[in-house]
Amino acid sequence: MKNFAILGVGGYIAPRHLQAIKDTGNKIVCAHDPFDSVGILDRYSQDIAYFKDFEKFESFIESNQIDYFSICTPNYLHFDHIRCALRNNCHAICEKPLVLTLKEVEYLQNLEQKTGKKVFNILQLRTHPSLIKLKEKIDTTPFKEKYQIDLTYITSRGPWYFET
Repeated sequence: MKNFAILGVGGYIAPRHLQAIKDTGNKIVCAHDPFDSVGILDRYSQDIAYFKDFEKFESFIESNQIDYFSICTPNYLHFDHIRCALRNNCHAICEKPLVLTLKEVEYLQNLEQKTGKKVFNILQLRTHPSLIKLKEKIDTTPFKEKYQIDLTYITSRGPWYFET
Protein backbone atom coordinates (compact mmCIF):
# COMPACT_ATOMS: atom_id res chain seq x y z
CA MET A 1 0.00 0.00 0.00
CA LYS A 2 1.29 3.45 -0.97
CA ASN A 3 0.55 6.71 0.84
CA PHE A 4 -0.86 9.59 -1.19
CA ALA A 5 -1.17 13.33 -0.78
CA ILE A 6 -3.73 14.99 -3.04
CA LEU A 7 -3.54 18.63 -4.05
CA GLY A 8 -6.56 20.42 -5.44
CA VAL A 9 -8.92 18.04 -3.68
CA GLY A 10 -11.84 20.47 -3.98
CA GLY A 11 -11.58 20.60 -7.75
CA TYR A 12 -13.25 19.14 -10.80
CA ILE A 13 -10.99 16.13 -11.42
CA ALA A 14 -10.07 15.22 -7.83
CA PRO A 15 -12.97 12.76 -7.29
CA ARG A 16 -11.55 10.54 -10.04
CA HIS A 17 -8.13 10.57 -8.39
CA LEU A 18 -9.62 9.83 -4.97
CA GLN A 19 -11.54 6.88 -6.35
CA ALA A 20 -8.50 5.55 -8.27
CA ILE A 21 -6.35 5.73 -5.14
CA LYS A 22 -8.98 3.79 -3.21
CA ASP A 23 -9.62 1.27 -6.02
CA THR A 24 -5.92 0.43 -6.22
CA GLY A 25 -5.72 -0.33 -2.50
CA ASN A 26 -3.73 2.73 -1.54
CA LYS A 27 -4.22 5.29 1.23
CA ILE A 28 -5.00 9.01 1.11
CA VAL A 29 -2.98 10.46 3.97
CA CYS A 30 -3.44 14.18 3.42
CA ALA A 31 -5.05 16.74 1.16
CA HIS A 32 -4.61 20.37 0.28
CA ASP A 33 -6.96 22.91 -1.25
CA PRO A 34 -7.30 26.59 -0.42
CA PHE A 35 -11.08 26.17 -0.51
CA ASP A 36 -12.60 24.12 2.27
CA SER A 37 -15.49 22.60 0.32
CA VAL A 38 -13.85 19.20 0.52
CA GLY A 39 -16.46 17.09 2.27
CA ILE A 40 -15.90 14.44 -0.38
CA LEU A 41 -12.90 13.31 1.70
CA ASP A 42 -15.27 11.73 4.22
CA ARG A 43 -16.26 9.14 1.60
CA TYR A 44 -12.71 7.79 1.71
CA SER A 45 -11.62 8.16 5.32
CA GLN A 46 -12.19 10.16 8.48
CA ASP A 47 -8.41 10.23 9.03
CA ILE A 48 -7.23 12.34 6.08
CA ALA A 49 -5.26 15.38 7.24
CA TYR A 50 -6.59 18.44 5.42
CA PHE A 51 -4.73 21.70 4.90
CA LYS A 52 -6.04 24.95 3.52
CA ASP A 53 -2.62 26.54 3.91
CA PHE A 54 0.11 25.20 1.61
CA GLU A 55 2.92 25.87 4.10
CA LYS A 56 1.20 23.73 6.74
CA PHE A 57 0.61 21.03 4.12
CA GLU A 58 4.28 21.05 3.15
CA SER A 59 5.34 20.91 6.79
CA PHE A 60 3.12 17.83 7.24
CA ILE A 61 4.65 16.22 4.14
CA GLU A 62 8.15 16.74 5.50
CA SER A 63 7.36 14.82 8.68
CA ASN A 64 5.20 11.99 7.27
CA GLN A 65 5.79 9.13 4.87
CA ILE A 66 4.18 10.08 1.56
CA ASP A 67 4.94 8.11 -1.61
CA TYR A 68 2.94 10.03 -4.22
CA PHE A 69 1.46 13.45 -4.81
CA SER A 70 -1.73 13.34 -6.86
CA ILE A 71 -1.88 16.80 -8.43
CA CYS A 72 -5.32 18.06 -9.47
CA THR A 73 -4.64 21.77 -9.24
CA PRO A 74 -4.99 24.49 -11.91
CA ASN A 75 -2.45 24.26 -14.74
CA TYR A 76 -0.35 27.22 -13.63
CA LEU A 77 0.35 25.48 -10.28
CA HIS A 78 1.49 22.13 -11.69
CA PHE A 79 5.18 23.04 -11.90
CA ASP A 80 5.37 24.27 -8.30
CA HIS A 81 3.48 21.25 -6.98
CA ILE A 82 5.52 18.72 -8.95
CA ARG A 83 8.71 20.41 -7.77
CA CYS A 84 7.44 20.21 -4.18
CA ALA A 85 6.73 16.50 -4.58
CA LEU A 86 10.18 15.71 -5.96
CA ARG A 87 11.95 17.85 -3.36
CA ASN A 88 10.09 15.94 -0.65
CA ASN A 89 11.15 12.56 -2.02
CA CYS A 90 7.75 11.76 -3.55
CA HIS A 91 6.66 10.70 -7.01
CA ALA A 92 4.16 13.02 -8.73
CA ILE A 93 1.06 12.09 -10.72
CA CYS A 94 -0.27 15.10 -12.55
CA GLU A 95 -3.10 16.03 -14.85
CA LYS A 96 -2.33 17.58 -18.22
CA PRO A 97 -0.71 19.82 -19.15
CA LEU A 98 2.18 18.69 -17.04
CA VAL A 99 3.80 22.14 -17.15
CA LEU A 100 3.52 25.26 -19.27
CA THR A 101 7.04 25.78 -20.66
CA LEU A 102 9.93 23.76 -22.03
CA LYS A 103 12.17 25.31 -19.37
CA GLU A 104 9.93 23.83 -16.66
CA VAL A 105 10.08 20.39 -18.32
CA GLU A 106 13.88 20.53 -18.40
CA TYR A 107 14.06 21.65 -14.77
CA LEU A 108 11.83 18.78 -13.65
CA GLN A 109 13.81 16.25 -15.70
CA ASN A 110 16.97 17.36 -13.89
CA LEU A 111 15.19 17.18 -10.54
CA GLU A 112 13.98 13.64 -11.34
CA GLN A 113 17.57 12.60 -11.97
CA LYS A 114 18.78 14.19 -8.74
CA THR A 115 16.04 12.72 -6.54
CA GLY A 116 15.41 9.38 -8.25
CA LYS A 117 11.67 10.12 -8.14
CA LYS A 118 9.42 10.21 -11.19
CA VAL A 119 6.72 12.44 -12.64
CA PHE A 120 3.78 10.65 -14.24
CA ASN A 121 1.32 12.41 -16.54
CA ILE A 122 -2.27 11.28 -16.98
CA LEU A 123 -2.96 10.65 -20.65
CA GLN A 124 -6.71 10.23 -20.52
CA LEU A 125 -7.14 11.13 -24.19
CA ARG A 126 -5.28 8.00 -25.29
CA THR A 127 -8.61 6.17 -25.24
CA HIS A 128 -10.58 8.84 -27.09
CA PRO A 129 -12.19 7.31 -30.21
CA SER A 130 -10.90 10.08 -32.51
CA LEU A 131 -7.31 9.55 -31.35
CA ILE A 132 -7.56 5.78 -31.63
CA LYS A 133 -8.86 6.20 -35.18
CA LEU A 134 -6.00 8.59 -36.01
CA LYS A 135 -3.41 6.16 -34.62
CA GLU A 136 -4.90 3.30 -36.64
CA LYS A 137 -4.76 5.42 -39.79
CA ILE A 138 -1.10 6.27 -39.20
CA ASP A 139 -0.24 2.66 -38.32
CA THR A 140 -1.84 1.34 -41.54
CA THR A 141 -0.27 3.91 -43.85
CA PRO A 142 2.27 2.11 -46.07
CA PHE A 143 4.78 4.96 -45.99
CA LYS A 144 6.19 5.87 -42.62
CA GLU A 145 6.45 9.61 -42.94
CA LYS A 146 6.37 12.51 -40.55
CA TYR A 147 2.92 13.89 -40.02
CA GLN A 148 1.87 17.36 -39.07
CA ILE A 149 -1.21 17.17 -36.88
CA ASP A 150 -3.19 20.08 -35.55
CA LEU A 151 -4.87 18.77 -32.42
CA THR A 152 -7.26 21.00 -30.54
CA TYR A 153 -8.58 19.81 -27.22
CA ILE A 154 -11.80 21.37 -26.07
CA THR A 155 -13.50 20.50 -22.83
CA SER A 156 -16.87 21.73 -21.73
CA ARG A 157 -16.48 23.94 -18.72
CA GLY A 158 -18.65 26.75 -17.48
CA PRO A 159 -17.54 30.37 -17.16
CA TRP A 160 -16.21 29.66 -13.64
CA TYR A 161 -13.23 27.88 -15.22
CA PHE A 162 -11.87 31.08 -16.76
CA GLU A 163 -11.97 33.16 -13.60
CA THR A 164 -8.67 33.62 -11.76
